[in-house]
Amino acid sequence: MKDYEGFQGSIERYQKDSTAWWPTPPHPGEDAPNVVIMLLDDTGFAQLGCYGSDIATPKIDRLASQGLRYTNFHVTPLCSPTRAALLTGRNHHEVGMRALANFSSGFPHLRGHISNNAATVAEVLRDEGYATFALGKWHLCAMENASAAGPFDQWPCQRGFDRFYGFMEGETDQFNPALVYDNHMVDAPETPDEGYHLTEDLLDHAISFIHDSKSIRPDRPFFTYLAFGAMHAPHQAPAEYLEKYRGRYDEGWDAAREAWFARQIELGLIPADTELAPRNPGVEAWDDLSENEQKLAARLQEAFAGFLEHTDAQIGRLLDTLEQLGELDNTIIVFLSDNGASQEGGRFGSLHEMKYFNLMEEDADAAVERLDDIGGPHSHTNYPWGWAQAGNTPFKYYKQNTHEGGVHVPLIVHWPSRIADAGSVRHQFHHVNDLVPTIYEAIGITAPDTYRGFEQMPVTGTPMNYTFDAPDAPDAKTVQYFEMGGHRGIYADGWKAVTKHQPGTPFEDDDWELYHLAEDRSECRNLASAEPDRLAQLIDLWWAEAEEHGVLPLDDRTVELFGARFRDRSPHRLDRHYTYRPPMSPMPGQVGPGLGGLAWDLFATMERPAGAGGVLYAIGTENSGMTVYVKDDRLVFDYNAFDDHSIATSDRPVPEGPSVIGVEFRRTGSGATATLVIDGEPAGSVDIPFVMFMMSSIGPSVGLDHGSAVSSAYTAPFRFEGRLERVDIQLYRSFDELAEKAEAEARARAELRRQ
Repeated sequence: MKDYEGFQGSIERYQKDSTAWWPTPPHPGEDAPNVVIMLLDDTGFAQLGCYGSDIATPKIDRLASQGLRYTNFHVTPLCSPTRAALLTGRNHHEVGMRALANFSSGFPHLRGHISNNAATVAEVLRDEGYATFALGKWHLCAMENASAAGPFDQWPCQRGFDRFYGFMEGETDQFNPALVYDNHMVDAPETPDEGYHLTEDLLDHAISFIHDSKSIRPDRPFFTYLAFGAMHAPHQAPAEYLEKYRGRYDEGWDAAREAWFARQIELGLIPADTELAPRNPGVEAWDDLSENEQKLAARLQEAFAGFLEHTDAQIGRLLDTLEQLGELDNTIIVFLSDNGASQEGGRFGSLHEMKYFNLMEEDADAAVERLDDIGGPHSHTNYPWGWAQAGNTPFKYYKQNTHEGGVHVPLIVHWPSRIADAGSVRHQFHHVNDLVPTIYEAIGITAPDTYRGFEQMPVTGTPMNYTFDAPDAPDAKTVQYFEMGGHRGIYADGWKAVTKHQPGTPFEDDDWELYHLAEDRSECRNLASAEPDRLAQLIDLWWAEAEEHGVLPLDDRTVELFGARFRDRSPHRLDRHYTYRPPMSPMPGQVGPGLGGLAWDLFATMERPAGAGGVLYAIGTENSGMTVYVKDDRLVFDYNAFDDHSIATSDRPVPEGPSVIGVEFRRTGSGATATLVIDGEPAGSVDIPFVMFMMSSIGPSVGLDHGSAVSSAYTAPFRFEGRLERVDIQLYRSFDELAEKAEAEARARAELRRQ
């Protein structure tokens, strides 16, 4: 037969006359280091103990004391773009991740996934002989493809990882997460009452994956990508970690920021002449807050601190594992954050982060009645702007912005067998796209020109390895652009031009600022008026970089892009009709119908034996969402708007045997009316004062309530006990469409009467 494998032995008629040959599997070499990337979410430059804060992070501090801290390291202003650059060594626009993986704009710079023309570091290392593991947050697959229906081509196991355990979306509940194991959805192994927390679960699996590999194939190095759900909202931690910080932040964010700033100077993280940026717009002086506003803000910061220390303890478990295996010294550990501290808690913070996305401000006077819930499973909190700016000390602005507060983050590199200058700092300017080329150079490999038939775009990052032995070496990276939602920036040889864009305003009207970062690390002295020629040159350089790296067209749309999901060959049909047939796996929120802000019908075709009940359809958690269920023979609809429940119970029993039951949800200004329907006849209603546009980060489930129970009237999962044939959901775009539906129904009823 034809030789397809390139056989290098000899084949004769008989084995005794033939020569055997075994292909040599790829291997990077006996001394090849393991690689571990640890990625925190939404963590500012100042929030780690070794970067200035008073939050206890002894395990991360251990990494810093045995490795290098970088003081001038930058990322993109959002999570998915940073992750795309981190895993490919290219700029985020050129690999198709202009913004979040939640969106696809129809342009190459926003496809909702990493381009196949940019192989991930996992794909490259796996082909070199590494075992590859991913744990935690992915958020690099178009969310409409993140369900059990796939396609799976952009899931972790299809982008280079042998094994995956984590979640697909941008955030999840730490006590009741939406979990994926490899290519399928799974339930958490325990409940919150049994002590479950996602971060501990992720570390259990990380350690198990490494043990499996090293026990059976000790010759193979491993690459582990550990992308924590921490420190993204919701800020949730075990009670003992929350209790530790009680009262710690009662003096407020102004005092904390001053103390953290002084500590940063003491540690040599920023020049001694650095100025502390003024408070951001909307951040009040702590002493000007009301007593209840202070109580709420302090407790929300306590939750963040407890969450971070708990995460640090889990990091310690992994370090101990590597040490026990004898692998710690020859493991490259890269530790960083994906962007600056988050502004998504609003001015006062929030008991439920989704309030920010519904343009709601927290009522501190009401919220203080629930202070003890903060940080536990009965809350979904995020802290206020003042604490976010403190986390970004000494900088201005936040995550989403291209000013330093959004893009300047901690970076620790730990590799004892190679880095001799342990505990030192490095001040060279670098960017997240520099990490992959650093890993490639450390291992001694080159990214392929072609990968699985796809021509590969150049790796545009700059290796950082020169900094390991040369603390005073000049910057090898001299130019880096920034862009996010129209916010723009350009760094060149110690100077930075930056603009904060207002969505919807002409880009040509943006006000550009100019800073000499080499002398003004915190962007306090705007030199735009003093040096207009330099500013003009930098703006021109930004446009040139934008052309080269696929930034164009400029696009400041965000939530408007949700409308682009309704198209052919999508989970979201053009007629906006959905039909679900259980049993089904839970769905990510963006796979199911977006019920937020719209009018809709939901009907279940089912057959119910006497006394049977259960959930027909649910979305969200105990903190927010909606659920349709049968209990005590009645149809019930519970609309849970951030623990404010609007409940309708049918005025008559649901029939035994076959029936069609459901809810007609109609907008009335900012509110709505929900009408229960049993076999075509109204059966009760409830007025809903406020309609959520974004309900939850936990998506829908059919025939049960996955995770924590949306309604307090039952215990999850409360599976439907009868035969649920199907659930049909119809979305309506406008009142005109509803009027057309009503007219059609009226004509149909008239025709039935005539018959």
